[in-house]
Amino acid sequence: MSVVALVSGGLDSTLVAYLAVEEGLKVHPLFVNYGQRAIDRELAACKNAMKKLGILNELEVADLPGYGRLIRSGLTDPTKNIVEDAFTPGRNMLFLLTAAAHAHQVNADAVSIGLLHEETSLFPDQTSGFLHDAEALITRIMGRSIKVLAPLAAFHKAEVIQLAKAKGVGGTYSCHLGLEEPCGECIACNEFKVGEA
Repeated sequence: MSVVALVSGGLDSTLVAYLAVEEGLKVHPLFVNYGQRAIDRELAACKNAMKKLGILNELEVADLPGYGRLIRSGLTDPTKNIVEDAFTPGRNMLFLLTAAAHAHQVNADAVSIGLLHEETSLFPDQTSGFLHDAEALITRIMGRSIKVLAPLAAFHKAEVIQLAKAKGVGGTYSCHLGLEEPCGECIACNEFKVGEA
């Protein structure tokens, strides 16, 4: 089985890639530049993680920064609030559609995304219903079945942190602001506070 793994340089998606490699799957890592403020640090962390996994040469980058210029949110626009304006409409569908189109090109069976337990979801595109509907839509528009996998969907952040430590996953970057030191205020940073509580 082969999978296009959406990788952002963050802990969740990096762990998903680690698990896929560990399972012996053929992994096609895909990083999406959607115009996010943290692009430089995210991509650097992503490249470092893929290098450790021995699949850096497989990493593809989808350069779609125009999305962030059009769909302005706290994640893409410095004039917006990083927490109150964090919802970036369509972002996860953009990720899955791009990954599925790439999967079609490389003849992969599935795409994977690092979404956690539905209880942790803040936005409508982080739910099991969204994943189910996305898979159905992808199958229809690609003309063949491409599975949408969320291997961490049964996990809360504390469990992800624990599993990542056990697997030796490190050097990830999750702050939405893209600062050298994580801001400690954005949703991604706050997830770690909850996870470690």
